[in-house]
Amino acid sequence: MSLDLYSRFLLALVAVLGLLAGFAWLARRFGLAGRSFTAGGKRRLAVVEVAPIDAKRRFILIRRDTVEHLVLLGTDGATVIESGIAAPAAAASGERPFAALVKDAAIADAAIKDATS
Repeated sequence: MSLDLYSRFLLALVAVLGLLAGFAWLARRFGLAGRSFTAGGKRRLAVVEVAPIDAKRRFILIRRDTVEHLVLLGTDGATVIESGIAAPAAAASGERPFAALVKDAAIADAAIKDATS
């Protein structure tokens, strides 16, 4: 076999692997699982926070509309710890909690500057 045949095989293999990686990235990026959206494109379900307890268990705070649910996930299944938790006002209005903290810090910083001047 000639060197030309090996190089063409290697080039074709790299091209196919590149296409597979590209399609896998696209599938992960755009979610080919068939997400359903409500009117206006706003999602109703979100994972708010994940807190690992140990190597096998973790708490997950899930929000559906304006209600949050605390779920314990483990190797043996899922257990609902608390249900019907009212979502914080910032989360209910669609504002992200970090943005609310930054806004509060900016207001506090402005108040301190006004008090010192």
